[in-house]
Amino acid sequence: MAPILGVILAGGLSRRMGGGDKPLRILAGRTLLDRVVERFTPQCGLGVILNANGDPARFAGFPGPIVPDGVPDHPGPLAGILAALDHAAAHHPPATHVASVTGDAPFLPLDLVERLRTGLSGAPIAMASSAGREHFTVALWAVSVRDDLCASLVERGERRVGAFLARHGAVAVDWPVDPVDPFLNINMPEDLAMAEAALKAS
Repeated sequence: MAPILGVILAGGLSRRMGGGDKPLRILAGRTLLDRVVERFTPQCGLGVILNANGDPARFAGFPGPIVPDGVPDHPGPLAGILAALDHAAAHHPPATHVASVTGDAPFLPLDLVERLRTGLSGAPIAMASSAGREHFTVALWAVSVRDDLCASLVERGERRVGAFLARHGAVAVDWPVDPVDPFLNINMPEDLAMAEAALKAS
């Protein structure tokens, strides 16, 4: 398979964290985004981009391009996925797949991309799962779904990630959750305390 382009999704409004840029929250002295970049970037042969809206200067330390949604009005994570697929098609035409993760998951597996790639088994999309829960936005997406994704968002107004994954027969790849769920994400302030405890235990 051709090299993978990675995208870190940071285009959300972070309402449960009180607004602002959730990936820039500090966990044990480092931003969540720094931790995600460290674990995810080495897995992506074509590097990583950051999907974020607004002034890109606040992510000045990010090692790759900042790519905003191409669809207006913050329609959700699918807009970030579409932006990444469009970027891959325009700037990395050899790329056949884009790997996506969220910017608030500091314990991502170091074998994430490889296991998702192995798990595709002919499907256009493979997504991560753990503890019986599917993580829709931690996934490997074939660039070939780009046109249908655009139609879903722009023409049909369909914003539900799970519905899009189901329509394309996405395959779930499971990870163990011991000693910590690798897809633990920081949604609320108290989650930061939980993540700090997990760091100390690891």
